Parts: sequence; C-alpha cells; structure tokens
Amino acid sequence: MTSVERRLVLHFPGFEPLDAHAHWVRFARSCRQSGAHWGLDVEVGALEDGTVARAFDATGRIDGLTTQSRIHLFDYDPLIGRLNGRPTPIRIATGFASAARVLWEGGLFGYLRHGWRFALFFLFPFLAISVALLVSLLIAALPLLVGWTPWHLLWSLPLAALFFARVFLPASGRWHMLHLLGDWDLAVELARMRDPALLVWLDAATEATRAALRKEADEIVVTSHSMGSGMAALVLGAVLEADPGALRGRRVVFLTLGGAILQSALLRSAKTLRAHVGRIARAPEIDWIEIQCLNDVVHFYRSNVVAACGHRDAPSARIVFIRVKQMLTAEHYRRIRRDALRVHRQYVLGSDKRSSYDFALVTTGPAPVALLAEKEPSPAEELRTAPPTALPPIDAGLPASAKDAFLPSSAENRAPLHSA
Repeated sequence: MTSVERRLVLHFPGFEPLDAHAHWVRFARSCRQSGAHWGLDVEVGALEDGTVARAFDATGRIDGLTTQSRIHLFDYDPLIGRLNGRPTPIRIATGFASAARVLWEGGLFGYLRHGWRFALFFLFPFLAISVALLVSLLIAALPLLVGWTPWHLLWSLPLAALFFARVFLPASGRWHMLHLLGDWDLAVELARMRDPALLVWLDAATEATRAALRKEADEIVVTSHSMGSGMAALVLGAVLEADPGALRGRRVVFLTLGGAILQSALLRSAKTLRAHVGRIARAPEIDWIEIQCLNDVVHFYRSNVVAACGHRDAPSARIVFIRVKQMLTAEHYRRIRRDALRVHRQYVLGSDKRSSYDFALVTTGPAPVALLAEKEPSPAEELRTAPPTALPPIDAGLPASAKDAFLPSSAENRAPLHSA
C-alpha cells in the first residue's frame, strides 16, 4: 500500500457553538500539538470564503513524504446559533418538547437497547432541569405550604425566580445543559426532516459535496464527529440517491468519530436518515470505519449502526477502538476524564503523545486512512487479551514514522484498544 500524496477531506463537525473559522483555528492548533510528537510538519493554508462549506489546504511533511490535503469544513453553526440564541424559557420549552418527541417515537427504548450510557446522557439535562424547576416551585409555594398568608408570595415568587435564573442556570453552564437542549432539538429535526432551515442547509451541503468530489485525489475521507455523523450521512446518502454512480472509481473512507447517527436514526420518523445509512453501507466504493472509545458516553459504543438502522443484510461499519488516556499525559487525562463532553471532543483534538489514532495524522499524514481498520474487529475477550504482536503489519513502502501514525511501535501504545 503506497502513501497518499493528494487527499480530499470533507469534515462535518459535532454540535458545537463554533463557526468554520473557529474549527480552522482549532485544527491548526491540533496539528502543531500532534505534529511535535510525530515529526510531522503541517502547513495550514488560509481559510477560503464560502457559505456552507469553507475550504483550506494543509500540507503534511514527514520522512521525506509530502501529502497535500484539501479540507472542506461543513459549517452548520448558523443552525446551532439559531437554536442557542433563543430566550431561555423558549429553549427550555422546546427542549422538553423534543425530549417528549424522542420518547413518543421510541428513541429512549432504542438508546437503552443499543447504548444504555447514551440513554443516561439523554436523560441527564432534562432530569436536572426538572429538579431545579421543582425546587423553584417549592420555594415559590413555601408560604402557602407553611400556612402563611398569600402576601408572602410577594417575596417567595421573586426568590424562586432568582434561584433558577441566578443560581441554577449559571451552575448548569458547567454541564452545558441549555446547549444540550438545542442538541436534542436538532437531533429531532434530523429525524423528521421538516425544518426549512435544515433542509436548505442539507441541499446546499449536498451540492457542495458534489462539487468537491469532482476534484482529483488519491483518497477521499469524509470525517464526521458526533452529531456531524448524522449530517454527513444525510449529505453523502443524498449524493448517492441522486446519482448511484457518483463515487464510481473513487476510493472513499467514511470515518465516524464518536458518531451519533443513532441519536436521530432510532426515532421512528427518521426514515430518510435510515435509508441513507443503507445506501452508504452498500456503496462498494465506501469503506465505513467507526472510531469508538469506552470512556466516551456521548456515542453508541460497540453498536452496529447499519443493522440498528434496519439493514442487516448490508456490510457493517468496521469498528476501531481507541484509548483517550493513551493520547494524553496522565495529568491532562486526569483533568478532563470527568468532563464527558471534553472527552468526547478528543477525537478531533491534538494529542500529547503518540498513540494508535490521531486526527492530525488522519487528515494530513501520508498513511492511507483505511489502515486504521486493517485488523478486523475481534470479540471483546480477544481484544482484551490480544498481545502487541497481534496488530497487523504495515506495507513496507511507508517509512517507519509514517507507519507509526496508526500502529505505534512502542509497547505502551500498542496495548489492547478496548477502552479509554
């Protein structure tokens, strides 16, 4: 297997309040951080103007090899900003309406079946806000509960409002609760496909994807993180639906990083999303690889996304397990391990040391991305007990440090990849 000289990357980020420029800045910073440990020099070009997809060039150099990557950032921050920019009462009301829709459409049952920890992630903000509202109600009703005159409501009602607005909401910011409500609003819309703004964005992103795919490249990588995996599936599936031969003769890797496709796909109304998952799985040009991590609760660990979407006869995505604590120093990991969303973001951030996965290497390094899943998934017990030598060899055509990009040579980093 030869090195990649020209790579096309289509990146769909997760549900974060960041526009394309912020993602570009973070990517450049991550490349500097990771490159220092790999001997990889990445030159990140200027971010070009655009609407739905903004592009830039990145040139990676390592061991005399040069890889030119053309990276397209699919920015749906306007959709996120619209949700997060609403008044707090409306954000709470619509968030709970979305939660009710998830329950009504069988989403919670699906989460419990395919990823019980994701079910807890779903319930957490709604239970926390419900408790806070209940406490506020008790504070407001306190004079009546103890038999005082209704005149005491003149101080209890403002005190209840003060508790919720000035105590609970600022404290809840640490866990991004209001942001998570917006996440569920958009997840429901990805299933229902009725929001005009979302449909306009998807149409524009589909057209931008078609235009990008016309360019020549040794390798095409569609990377998607978290909710971005659902957005990517809808876009890539729409391309295949309109033209089943759109990818003929191309080499495409669909790389989902802590993917949350099932967040929307398990709702009964998500017929379009489930159909597109089937199209992607059956496309012979696409190699679907899922990067998963045990300590990341914001995805469906060990789930079979294709089968869960009703396509049991279609090829399943190949799953690669990574360990976040092998990507970071012990102190760095200790600081973030209790922050679920920070751990979840590590898929697209720079690392402190060499490990079996690195986003900068995936997007700018010379090794073909398919090498991530060179080894077929093993049963859980085999993964836990496999010796370091069980990892597959890399083609001799790549220099040593380039091979290390995905299969490190050190005994520490070649430990079994079943947990974070």
